[in-house]
Amino acid sequence: MSTITVNAARTNAPISKYIYGQFAEHLGRCIYGGLWVGPDSDIPNTNGLRNDVVAALRDLHVPVLRWPGGCFADTYHWEDGIGPRQTRKQIINTNWGGVVENNHFGTHEYFELLRQIGAEAYVNGNVGSGTVREMAEWVEYMTFNGVSPQADRRKQNGHADPWQVKFFGVGNESWGCGGNMRPEYYADLYRQYQTFIQNYDPQHPLYKIASGPNIDDYRWMDVLMDRAADLMDGISLHHYALASKWEDKRPALAFPEAEWFSLIKSAQKMDELITKHSTIMDKYDPAKRVGLIVDEWGSWLDVEPGTNPGFLYQQNTLRDAMVAAVTLHIFQHHTDRVHMANIAQMVNVLQAMILTDGDQMVKTPTYDVFKMFVPHQGAVAMDTVDELSSTTSASVSKTADGYFVSLCNFGLDAADDLTIAFDQPVTGVTGTVLTADAMDAHNDFDHPDAVHADQFSAVTSTAETVRATLPPKSVVTLQVQVNA
Repeated sequence: MSTITVNAARTNAPISKYIYGQFAEHLGRCIYGGLWVGPDSDIPNTNGLRNDVVAALRDLHVPVLRWPGGCFADTYHWEDGIGPRQTRKQIINTNWGGVVENNHFGTHEYFELLRQIGAEAYVNGNVGSGTVREMAEWVEYMTFNGVSPQADRRKQNGHADPWQVKFFGVGNESWGCGGNMRPEYYADLYRQYQTFIQNYDPQHPLYKIASGPNIDDYRWMDVLMDRAADLMDGISLHHYALASKWEDKRPALAFPEAEWFSLIKSAQKMDELITKHSTIMDKYDPAKRVGLIVDEWGSWLDVEPGTNPGFLYQQNTLRDAMVAAVTLHIFQHHTDRVHMANIAQMVNVLQAMILTDGDQMVKTPTYDVFKMFVPHQGAVAMDTVDELSSTTSASVSKTADGYFVSLCNFGLDAADDLTIAFDQPVTGVTGTVLTADAMDAHNDFDHPDAVHADQFSAVTSTAETVRATLPPKSVVTLQVQVNA
């Protein structure tokens, strides 16, 4: 039995739509084959981008898309990906599979993808193997509206108007694949690089993001905040949920009960990480101006048998839906500090929204969670009084239509009887549920609709109370109308 008490006067900050951000790295078949097939492909496309994938992503209201990496970002040289495609350099993706890529998807193609799906830009710059000048000129190329060498170059390449870049990352995982740096060294590099990232559009200044700590490296956070907080708008944090340990990530399918819970418990660690890192940030930024940007998160499991281990292609099950719901709830409980998050990744990699194979496409259970949670985007988080079972998580927000409640019962066997008390008369409630019988229920190309969201009927309302029975292994959303 769980209870939630909602008081209309007890609100937190608005839920940043950007916590529903996505990530698309040049990794495996995320970009090539997943998003980009080229204008000459037999797969239906618009300007080289798959129509089926774009249509599915538009339904998620993707607010922001991080690109080009990841570890790839600190090996990527943007000038290789502009100009006529037939003359672009072929490069070796040394981080992910050692494969050759032709750079046909570059800056112009990225902004075309944003246009088609309706998302804003989060560009990650190259500190590890790049230069200050290279990064500064990329920002000029993308955002300057005037006469300059890089603005003229952009125009010559077919785009007269500048693009708007909302977020810009100064390096990625500088403690590891981005350069194996010490925090003191990176803090100085960050101060230097960000100096030359110009705000060419005063109406839309760049939101500058520093490369933050790996999981629980609290010293990294302390050093960066101490030495550079006044020069950053955000600092990143990465945490992946593991079913076992880094060296033994365990299968995505046919896993034992213990690994259902171990993966979810690993995802729940996000709350501890945000709390402890926020405490350090509060020491240097009590006004909470600097955002915590969780720009890599999600399940990291074994690759599917027979696939390139460097492509990180894993199946996506009902268990991953639980991870998504639990993690999004954690972000929504930290609206004062978490300004953005980007699940890894969008297509065909790690905890993906979508899987493709040639001209085939399937939506994953994680896709359904993100679609079910769309009403939270930009709504006001409620400060509720919760007494939840050990296997239930929840979040409540105030929307223009009343209250939106998202719930997750990740218990394997027992339903959870939930009561939600409001201080206003309830005039109606509708619901959606995502569940299945098997722990590893998933969609594949032979069974593309095996797991899908459906209407939820195990809910009633009387006076100022809503009662619902949450099935085991389920994610449920409720739209509650009240008489204000």
